[in-house]
Amino acid sequence: MKKYLCEFIGTAVLVLFGCGSAAIAGGALGTLGIALAFGLSIVAMAYVIGNISGCHINPAVSLAMLINKKMSVKDFICYVIAQVLGAIAGIGILYAVMTCCNLDVAMQGLGANGFDSLSGVGLNMLGAIIVEVVLTFVFIYTILGVTSDDSKSSVSGIVIGLTLAFVHIMGIPLTGTSVNPARSLAPALFVGGEALSQVWVFILAPLVGSALAAIVFKFLNKEEVK
Repeated sequence: MKKYLCEFIGTAVLVLFGCGSAAIAGGALGTLGIALAFGLSIVAMAYVIGNISGCHINPAVSLAMLINKKMSVKDFICYVIAQVLGAIAGIGILYAVMTCCNLDVAMQGLGANGFDSLSGVGLNMLGAIIVEVVLTFVFIYTILGVTSDDSKSSVSGIVIGLTLAFVHIMGIPLTGTSVNPARSLAPALFVGGEALSQVWVFILAPLVGSALAAIVFKFLNKEEVK
């Protein structure tokens, strides 16, 4: 249960501070500031809960670990449940804070992902799928690489956090950057409407990108990965 609780807390923190930065101060922070908020959230949580749960806080990460036989099916299911509930809790806190500030949630949004009219540059659905598959592939491939060598454990949290930040730098203008189904589902549930109707892309595409990264990493490192 400690592992699952850590995943709940970690995902809540990631979503609260990442999506919160976009929703409350996105205009002031800009793309780089929002990207750093997501990345630094990962860094903070990696060094707090990493030794307990591995700090997945993302169903796509857990899927890659499952494919590479680094976790059981039972743990995978429980991790995903904890991550989704944590994301919902994080967005719930953000919603409450914005309401207390008299901020218009409908106008500000909650950091939901989207394409077409919800994309900063008008990216269409196919483009959104391609972007999310590619960004997730890069993110997951990096995680698998940096966590496969114990000698890198002291810096793995920083590397993963910075990688999340740099994929956000490209992805924010395009889709708002998901690479994390739980992070996408939670705000879409609260916002509803078009964001909710499009959320399937931001659940499916990151999972496809994760699976591809896990398969490629396993193939290219089959001598080392056991």
